[in-house]
Amino acid sequence: MEPLEGKMTETLSSGVVSTRLQRVAELSRAHPERVFTTLAHVIDLEWLREAYRLTRKDAAAGVDGQSATAYGEKLEENLQSLLDRLHTGMYKAPPVRRVYIPKADGKTMRPLGVPTIEDKVLQRAVAMVLEAIYEQDFLACSYGFRPGRSAHQALQALWEGTMSMNVGWVLDVDIQKFFDELDHKQLKSFLDRRVKDGVIRRVVHKWLHAGVMEAGELHFPEAGTPQGGVISPLLANVYLHEVLDVWFQREIQPRLGGRSLLVRYADDFVAVFEREEDARRVLDVLPKRFGRFGLRLHPEKTRLVRFERPDSDDGHAGPLSARPDTFDFLGFTHYWGRSRSGRPVVRRKTARSRLSRALKRVKVVCRTQRHLPLPVQHARLSHMLRGHYGYYGITGNGESLMRFHFAVRRLWRRWLDRRSQRARLDWDRYARLLARYPLPPVRVVHSVYRLSARP
Repeated sequence: MEPLEGKMTETLSSGVVSTRLQRVAELSRAHPERVFTTLAHVIDLEWLREAYRLTRKDAAAGVDGQSATAYGEKLEENLQSLLDRLHTGMYKAPPVRRVYIPKADGKTMRPLGVPTIEDKVLQRAVAMVLEAIYEQDFLACSYGFRPGRSAHQALQALWEGTMSMNVGWVLDVDIQKFFDELDHKQLKSFLDRRVKDGVIRRVVHKWLHAGVMEAGELHFPEAGTPQGGVISPLLANVYLHEVLDVWFQREIQPRLGGRSLLVRYADDFVAVFEREEDARRVLDVLPKRFGRFGLRLHPEKTRLVRFERPDSDDGHAGPLSARPDTFDFLGFTHYWGRSRSGRPVVRRKTARSRLSRALKRVKVVCRTQRHLPLPVQHARLSHMLRGHYGYYGITGNGESLMRFHFAVRRLWRRWLDRRSQRARLDWDRYARLLARYPLPPVRVVHSVYRLSARP
């Protein structure tokens, strides 16, 4: 009976929390100018239970070394203590543990903050409240870290926008060290417009100033919010909603002579313009706009790309001798090509840096697991291939997927061949092995035509 009772309690808790979230969202939607001064009362023990349920349990531990399993052994006691400290103002935000992960280029490293399990739970609880408010404010052009919105929806919106414009110019923008340079004072002023609850704002302030633990030393950055924290993506969306999204929609687009489109995923965004003069005007003013809020554009990675439809003067598909430029966004290289009927179409393929990074990971797995049983290796590689197809399996990317599949097969054979210096694994023997342990075939998971047909 205990598991059943636990399940019933979890369902009840989720339902109560969902009802409260809906109420907050309805108030925010009905009163877009309202400033919420009393919000903390919605966070109670049931709310924290739901936040704990939604928190990843397999993530790395923070500075205190406590795992989710250890925290869950006395869950009710720990959550009650957390709730009391939140409402009395006694909660002390611990510093985040800083680690580094490779960027997409494989050469540089990205700093990542690892909060403690208790901090993650509280960040999740607060994020749930703020999300209910700000989801009513956020614009359709933003996709990153929002419920019900994905990278593939952003890619679809970009594809449809570039396909529909007769002449295309793409502003490919890179914000330099956004999460490190986000201005705390500006962020607080943006939050003031919607949320002034003392408990919520106090704990957000503590997170912004909690500090970073790196190599045994504690630092207190004056700006930024550590990547890796549950609350960080939401705060980033609030910041760029004001700095970029609202500004582009209300002040920039009405002044342009042609059509335009903004697609943003977290701090990555591109802007598409029908006319070159519009694109150059925005490129000229964008650094000044960002500079007002403490942000900088990367001088080498920010560029204006000519992305014209390669049609001939008579309106029919002409030769692709004068090819337009390409640009990368969300792991794909976007370029003009031909459909099967010969008409110009925007195509996407896996970006070279992402393909290289994925193959490096496969190589590490093949090297470190080459002495494990074949079923174990096969299961691991199959999982990696399905994950790759799950993201990069889009319409028109079949060639890149086939290259990845073939490269994985070669890497696996190479490292299996090194298991023994006496018995060589030639291609005939390897073919028989693949017949017993076939790797998942290439699969297109995301079709632009299926997505376009949705209402």
